[in-house]
Amino acid sequence: MDRRQEILEAAAKSFTLFGYKATTMEQVAKIANVGKGTIYTFFANKEILFQEIAMSLVREMKAEADAVLDASASFMDNAHNALMKMLQFREKHLLFAKLIEEEKELRTPAVKQVLLRIETEILSYVAELIQRRINKGEIRECDAELVSYLLLKAYLAFVVDWHELHGDVIPEEKILNLFKETIFRGLILT
Repeated sequence: MDRRQEILEAAAKSFTLFGYKATTMEQVAKIANVGKGTIYTFFANKEILFQEIAMSLVREMKAEADAVLDASASFMDNAHNALMKMLQFREKHLLFAKLIEEEKELRTPAVKQVLLRIETEILSYVAELIQRRINKGEIRECDAELVSYLLLKAYLAFVVDWHELHGDVIPEEKILNLFKETIFRGLILT
């Protein structure tokens, strides 16, 4: 493994354990077993290192979502599967969970900025899925950016927020059926 990758892995570990605010370049250097100066050879500062790790999270999340897409499946099934996969990734990935917790509790500006950038990447991904299906004539002409926002926030509300507020989990099939009968019904051309 190269030094840069070792530093990225060490920083991800430190951010996961301690959060962005409490992580220092000294901690990263110690975990990576390199001198602090070596880190600055690759990354100008902690924020740039953090952004690089956040973008690797996005790449992983997109790869997992891509893995569940099926060219022969409907827009509804692909959108549902991709959104569920991304939200599951968000909930299960410890670094992602730590960042969300830190943003809620400490309102760290760098964390807020990175979480917004991740959300923007997710929205762009979903908007591209929508636009491809518009171009194929499968769904109505619409503002793909706004619909992607609607879908992401609605899925987030039912997959994550519902459980936090009500203590129970809505089964995935029930979520899909709800969206079939509401949002997807309005998008699908018949």
